[in-house]
Amino acid sequence: MTIDVAAVRAETPGVRNVLHLNNAGAALQPQPVLDAVMDHLRLEADQGGYEAARLADAALENFYTAAARLVGGKPREIAFIENATRAWDMAFYAFDWQPGDRILTAAAEYASNYIAYLQVARKYEVEITAVPSTPDGELDTGAMADAVDDRVKLIAITHVPTNGGLVNPAAAVGEIAKRHDIPFLLDACQSVGQMPVDVNAIGCDMLSATGRKYLRGPRATGFLWVRESLIDRLEPPFLDLHAAEWTAPDRFEIRDDARRFENWECNFAGKVGLGVAIDYASEIGLEAIWTRVQLLADGLRNRLSALPGVTVRDIGAVQGGIVSFTADGHDPQDLVDALRARAINVSNSGRTSTLLDMDARGLEAVVRASVHYYNTEEELDRFQDALAEILGG
Repeated sequence: MTIDVAAVRAETPGVRNVLHLNNAGAALQPQPVLDAVMDHLRLEADQGGYEAARLADAALENFYTAAARLVGGKPREIAFIENATRAWDMAFYAFDWQPGDRILTAAAEYASNYIAYLQVARKYEVEITAVPSTPDGELDTGAMADAVDDRVKLIAITHVPTNGGLVNPAAAVGEIAKRHDIPFLLDACQSVGQMPVDVNAIGCDMLSATGRKYLRGPRATGFLWVRESLIDRLEPPFLDLHAAEWTAPDRFEIRDDARRFENWECNFAGKVGLGVAIDYASEIGLEAIWTRVQLLADGLRNRLSALPGVTVRDIGAVQGGIVSFTADGHDPQDLVDALRARAINVSNSGRTSTLLDMDARGLEAVVRASVHYYNTEEELDRFQDALAEILGG
């Protein structure tokens, strides 16, 4: 499949205003997503919030079928959560942590996840093992296999770390988890929407994702997928009358599907919009999206490497749409600000986002430029010229 880039850009209002290379932060929404969100908000204003939800039942339920189809799961395995971190938290904190339990993770793990590891380590005397990376920079699956023992309660990694270009070998990790019957939690915040992600091919048992990044959905939307066979083994860290039913003065029953991880109140307009965003990506085709993202990212790396004093900081045998770099004598945030003044959006990724990985590579911060399929070669040329002008000035 090929992507009609001109048609996609015609449906993306933001490209007329900015050169957007901050898709790993929040991508530009296409017009159908914007329309879906605004239409539901108008429906709430016209009819009332509860009444609007009833009238939009089919559109709200579409989110579950669309998300399940996207990752290869079942609708009853999907929960709508307000963001990927909270989705990840709902799965992680549902485990019954005990002293002596072990967590296996990667060196390039995201800060929010690692803070959660540290919290349960402090509270329950759980041991954290950050598996070292290969010389290429990806998680060393051989070292992970060697680290497994009967105390490992969870394997949890970030599929695509927040910076560095890396795509971790999630399917190889899944094989290790399956071989030892260890639950596997995958943070797919940066991978879902950028590349094909199939939970059965990967072999994970839980997956968290966001709407605002590569799916091009609304902010404050995300989802959690939990394998059906694991749902009953996980009690969410908190419950309400949506996640459970109060059946007697001293009893309650938790839902038997993944919606046990949800709240009663949520962003209904966002849920409708996220369903539309997932359908939009699926119609374009994740294989086609992944091919174009890699092509554009490689082109950006080549353009950056041609600039004097610029060092591309990406690692990994497989690299995706996140491109990170530094420039001699220039603070990354200053570069972000200078580019923004030229209507070019990038971001600054600091040490504390991926502390173990950044410390190992001696980096305090990098500029993160993240491409998506609606970007063009001409935009990359413009970015290169603008950066060269800033560095030469």
